[in-house]
Amino acid sequence: MAEMNFGGVTENVVTRDEFSLEKARKVLQGETIAVIGYGVQGPGQSLNLRDNGFRVIVGQRKGGKTWDKAVADGWIPGETLFEIEEACQRGTIIQYLLSDAAQIEVWPTVEKHLTSGKALYFSHGFGITYSERTGIIPPADVDVILVAPKGSGTSLRTMFLEGRGLNSSFAIHQDATGKAWDRVVALGIGVGSGYLFSTTFKREVYSDLTGERGSLMGGIQGLLLAQYEVLRENGHTPSEAFNETVEELTQSLMPLFAKNGMDWMYANCSTTAQRGALDWMGPFHDAIKPIMQQLYTSVKTGNEAQISIDSNSKPDYREKLEEELRQLRESEMWQAGAVVRKLRPENH
Repeated sequence: MAEMNFGGVTENVVTRDEFSLEKARKVLQGETIAVIGYGVQGPGQSLNLRDNGFRVIVGQRKGGKTWDKAVADGWIPGETLFEIEEACQRGTIIQYLLSDAAQIEVWPTVEKHLTSGKALYFSHGFGITYSERTGIIPPADVDVILVAPKGSGTSLRTMFLEGRGLNSSFAIHQDATGKAWDRVVALGIGVGSGYLFSTTFKREVYSDLTGERGSLMGGIQGLLLAQYEVLRENGHTPSEAFNETVEELTQSLMPLFAKNGMDWMYANCSTTAQRGALDWMGPFHDAIKPIMQQLYTSVKTGNEAQISIDSNSKPDYREKLEEELRQLRESEMWQAGAVVRKLRPENH
């Protein structure tokens, strides 16, 4: 592992230079990787592993849309595509990539095929961290490992095809074979990670749930909507409000500070923007931090996990979710966004 300095804090990371794809193939030689689930992470991880030369099979319920998607992606029924139970039986490494709710439901099927020496792989720490709520408790004689790409499965696949890599965290919950470290790092390289940084199952799920509810989705939607509403309430048109709130952020600024950092962004905008941004970042920080602390506490105590489990287990969960998403989609801000996207030059 290589030592890297992150803002004065030293961390150990694994890069593709020190743990090559060739080394990963050697470590996993003779292993059969069974990817269970073909929804969010399954397609990207399985296709990247396949293209990188690993022995991969997919386990999915037959007859659904995701089974058909797997067939369309080149997985062959009876050869590389199986029902979940048969894939679990065939695999020496079981990548458990179903949704958190589905993991709870399918666990009895997976558990009975976790024979000694196999590895159980997650891309989210939820099932293990909240095991008293999920019932997911692996046997003691299997490796329990995690690789969590820091983005969607779609991004993982797209960046792989572009010759880039999406950074991932990795963790070992249980090393029964003495090979867990080599296995998890080889899998991390195999799925297309840019570099790998160490975490634990608990830290992964705490940071992930906080991020989803905070700056990645929940918090950013709340912030954008608040600004959009204030502009509209003060006479600005939907187009102007959306462009100043969302379009400039996502199309112009985000790619630049993703590439160069926020300090660079501040240094390369107008002096008026500089002064205003520096003056107002403090009040925003002070207003938002207590909410972030409240959110993290809710994650750490398991409250957020229980809300998710309870919600997903209700028979009308899908209908209620679709209704909430419809309301979001049909809100004025995102209706304005649909029009703005159509007007982008690349769409003409």
